[in-house]
Amino acid sequence: MNVLACSIKTLKGLYDISGVEVGQHFYWKIGGFQVHGQVLITSWVVIAILLGSAAIAVRNPQTIPTGSQNFFEYVLEFIRDVSKTQIGEEYGPWVPFIGTMFLFIFVSNWSGALLPWKIIQLPHGELAAPTNDINTTVALALLTSVAYFYAGLSKRGLGYFGKYIQPTPILLPINILEDFTKPLSLSFRLFGNILADELVVVVLVSLVPSAVPIPVMFLGLFTSGIQALIFATLAAAYIGESMEGHH
Repeated sequence: MNVLACSIKTLKGLYDISGVEVGQHFYWKIGGFQVHGQVLITSWVVIAILLGSAAIAVRNPQTIPTGSQNFFEYVLEFIRDVSKTQIGEEYGPWVPFIGTMFLFIFVSNWSGALLPWKIIQLPHGELAAPTNDINTTVALALLTSVAYFYAGLSKRGLGYFGKYIQPTPILLPINILEDFTKPLSLSFRLFGNILADELVVVVLVSLVPSAVPIPVMFLGLFTSGIQALIFATLAAAYIGESMEGHH
């Protein structure tokens, strides 16, 4: 009962956190729901960039790849290596999921540093990278949780739940709690790092000449890429762990 109460409290805390606001937001009313409009706008931009880039790269495929096709094949090979390393020999079906997570987060993070979102005026609120909003990072983390539960159940059936009493039933509460801390850590790590990076750049730009924050912006580009890699690697590791059935 204590574990159930703790789990419900954790989920309630995650729901309450989704309402956290940093800065002003542009809201849309969809049915009875209030939606962060600026997140949808910037997410559509990121999706358009990804789809447009992929369409350009594969519009005239060559046997010996060159240019953009060569770059995209390198990215695909990189994602396959990450998936295979973390998941194992059955990594194939999960490459699209891990790749989608990595590319969406990577382009979202970089859009916050490279695209001049601030010059676009909204009636109220402001545009920023999609991953600069806690709702986006929580959604990505919950998708990862659904993915590794599905992977474990599809591979091991109901025997998947045996992991909660391994190596000893005494660890049952801790093993259950772990499933709630995983999405929390994934979402907060990504949100916190991207928000902190953008805030640092904004503060430096307001305090010192525009040339001084440039090194910080380049460092932000590097850390943004690292955050995307960390998220994708952990997602793949969780999926591999659930399929293998051990910690």
